[in-house]
Amino acid sequence: MSAAAVMGRTLAVALTGMHGHVVEVEADIGQTLPGFVLLGLPDQSLQESRDRIKAAARNSGLPLTRRHLTVNLVPAALHKRGPGFDLGIVMAAYAADRQVHGVHGPVFLAELGLDGRLRHAPGILPSVMAAVESGYPEVVVAEESADEASLVPGAKVRGFRSLYDVIRAFGGEPEPPLASAVAEPPPGGEDRGASIDQSWGREPDLSEVAGQAEARFALEVAAAGGHHLLLEGSPGAGKTMLAERLPGILPPLDDQTALEATAVRSLTGRPQDAARLIRQAPFQAPHHSASMAALVGGGSGIARPGAASLAHGGVLFLDEAPEFDRRVLDALRQPLESGTITLHRSSGAVRYPSRFQLVLAANPCPCGWGGGRGSKCRCTSLQRRRYAAKLSGPLLDRVDIQVAVPAVDATALVSGAGGEDSATVRDRILPAVQRQAVRLSPFGLSRNAHLPAAVLREGPLAIGPGARAGADAALDRTELTARGHARVMRLAWTMADLRGADRPAAEDVDAALYLRRRSDGEDAA
Repeated sequence: MSAAAVMGRTLAVALTGMHGHVVEVEADIGQTLPGFVLLGLPDQSLQESRDRIKAAARNSGLPLTRRHLTVNLVPAALHKRGPGFDLGIVMAAYAADRQVHGVHGPVFLAELGLDGRLRHAPGILPSVMAAVESGYPEVVVAEESADEASLVPGAKVRGFRSLYDVIRAFGGEPEPPLASAVAEPPPGGEDRGASIDQSWGREPDLSEVAGQAEARFALEVAAAGGHHLLLEGSPGAGKTMLAERLPGILPPLDDQTALEATAVRSLTGRPQDAARLIRQAPFQAPHHSASMAALVGGGSGIARPGAASLAHGGVLFLDEAPEFDRRVLDALRQPLESGTITLHRSSGAVRYPSRFQLVLAANPCPCGWGGGRGSKCRCTSLQRRRYAAKLSGPLLDRVDIQVAVPAVDATALVSGAGGEDSATVRDRILPAVQRQAVRLSPFGLSRNAHLPAAVLREGPLAIGPGARAGADAALDRTELTARGHARVMRLAWTMADLRGADRPAAEDVDAALYLRRRSDGEDAA
């Protein structure tokens, strides 16, 4: 019998961040002393799969060969991590032992329990995306991962509850297990996706906000154009309430963004987080004690996504923004421009999508009472300057809208909220978003906030000298940077879209300048 006659081959996927590589799993049964060798740069969790696989195979009625088993993961130079290779390895071993057939076509993506149950593996969605893009649409996953895998267009998903069922599906004849826990449903299976695809009506509503007409208008403009927002005001003025209601007036995610946002959630390893396609804008609000790794991503080995990537397509809200470490805040400057985060480690670099709307909330001073007349403020001028300096100029220059949120007066509070609800505001926003999508489609964009500065200076989207005169004058007086000037132009386009106008007028540019007034230095403490 030739060596080729006892080779088994299956396919799996190795993830590097969200980017997947199809890996060929080779199994060879030799005539030497019994053993199980795993080659191809496996990490510790993958090395441990040898004992998991042996126990799962035995408890599924078809033990592995007693001869020497060598498993190689190709390409050998690529680091492999995680337990998602378990099913591919055991099926390759069975194929080498001629116990199953037809396994060198599907991609196997599942972790094995000791009892033979197939368990959900982290990163199923990006793994299936990589398999389909590489020309392997047929995937075999755990039953609890089937909903997530089926989100990928073109994927042919087969979900199984146990290794015993997989063996039988591929022509094997295992002995029926004597006592099996695999018949039990996976824990939490009935609640998959319940926390992701929520209806609009269950979200916080703008009608609950009392007063704050100017801040509500700023919120509407930010939602219409995808602009970043700073809310500054005394404690209890409603900054957090306003920020929490921004996702409720944002348009649903488009297909590509929804798939990317769900794929990031898939890396958390919880099947309920990615069982349904995320259509509603996500909302992330990390505490001000969050580390760099928690906010932008990191960790040992391959860096994991942080809150900025989990907010992709939605809102990243930083309450008490000046209390964050300044280095952590400044780490957001690159993703605010590019919409991605690239994290470099000794073992490689990973890139995660991070196209979010940043909402900052801040008090005017350390004690919080420096706004308005400031009669209750106990801070010295030096304390106030130091507090304001915690938000760096380069970061604030990237925040399009910066508004004050004054304390609510008794009339507005006693009369109740009474303002427009989120549905009414969203109905005004959606036509503006649709106009942007049509106008920007030739540039491969969909929102005004993402327009390159070069497109705004020349070409069909350049605003004429007469309309932009106010912004040009502010630039000449150094009240605006070149970046700030471009952001005013983007805001002006959003103002025009909300009015239903074909092009921005001088009034739109003036309104955009007004919404950036705090970055111009006019209200500096």
